[in-house]
Amino acid sequence: MKYDFENAPDRSQTDSVKWDVQPGELPMWIADMDFKTAPEIVTAMQQKIALGAFGYEWPQADYFKAVADWYESEHHQRPELEWMIFTTGVVPAISSIVRRVSHIGDNVLVQEPVYNIFYNSILNNGRHVLSSDLVFDGEEYHIDWADLDKKMADPLTTLMIFCNPHNPIGKVWTRDEVQRIADLCAKHHVVLLSDEIHGDLVREGQDYTPAFAVKDASQKQSISLVSPSKTFNVAALHAATAIVPNENLRNMVNRGLNSDEVAEPNLLAIPATIAAYEHGHAWLQELKQQLRENFAYASDFIQKNLPAIQVIKGTATYLLWLDTAQVAADSELLADFIRKETGLIVSAGNIYRGNGRNFIRINLACPLKMVKDGMQRLATGINKYNN
Repeated sequence: MKYDFENAPDRSQTDSVKWDVQPGELPMWIADMDFKTAPEIVTAMQQKIALGAFGYEWPQADYFKAVADWYESEHHQRPELEWMIFTTGVVPAISSIVRRVSHIGDNVLVQEPVYNIFYNSILNNGRHVLSSDLVFDGEEYHIDWADLDKKMADPLTTLMIFCNPHNPIGKVWTRDEVQRIADLCAKHHVVLLSDEIHGDLVREGQDYTPAFAVKDASQKQSISLVSPSKTFNVAALHAATAIVPNENLRNMVNRGLNSDEVAEPNLLAIPATIAAYEHGHAWLQELKQQLRENFAYASDFIQKNLPAIQVIKGTATYLLWLDTAQVAADSELLADFIRKETGLIVSAGNIYRGNGRNFIRINLACPLKMVKDGMQRLATGINKYNN
């Protein structure tokens, strides 16, 4: 490989959220990677710092062209430049759009189990969480279309936050599924807000379909939120893009982002994002190869050594979703036990709601030697928990 995916930078003495742990602990929970970001991005940042002057900035056409070129090259879908708005992050944009598009007391529809911060964006702004739970058949998750239609038809449902691809289950929705969801939103006058932060991390199989790429009138109800943050391990860069094809809806989103002061870049956001999207293709391909190796190792290890745990097959994200129902009735208690006994830190599925109490989530975006360490700790913890 051209890039280094074997060595992890030591973040233990930094302000890292993930690595604020006790000596000997191994954090495999929060969704950032233990790989150095692409050197092309680091070079662009260093060049910016070397300038030595950091006044107010605003993204120009080269920023939006870089985003459009990336989506055309990587995903074969090209958004128009005028559809795009810079924002400081996907989550800040979600909260802002919740405030701007819906009203206090409205329902915001989600599909549980789902990324837990969605609930903060909804509840903190005085809206209600309404879930059309994903149906688990023992191996994978499916959409309950009748239930989704019914809950969209509720007059108080004005917005749907769609996780595309889905975190934590790692599912890539088919093009037909994305179109069908968008069509239901259009039918019931519900805005479709699609969190696509994991869209570049489809490891195998069919690619994901951005919401901005849906056809016909449904496109007018759709918003895509994209970012290099998960793809390139630049979460602290605070750079993302809202892609809104409909002009009226785009103006609403733009007013909300500006009113909430989440529309202005920091000194590194523009050059780093452009560098990522213009020069990060080869790095991403090597990253996905490493992730495939990590997932293959972890899945094989669990199958051989922990038969009571089931790996839920997902094809996107670097997050492994494990069914622990045969081991523990409450994954939060299990995760706490594993940390206490082995130092391995994983995410309990309870926080994602739905049937999450039967699952744990493990971050595999790290060198293979760390994956091997994590799997050994997991086995130790599970075996102790059962005895």
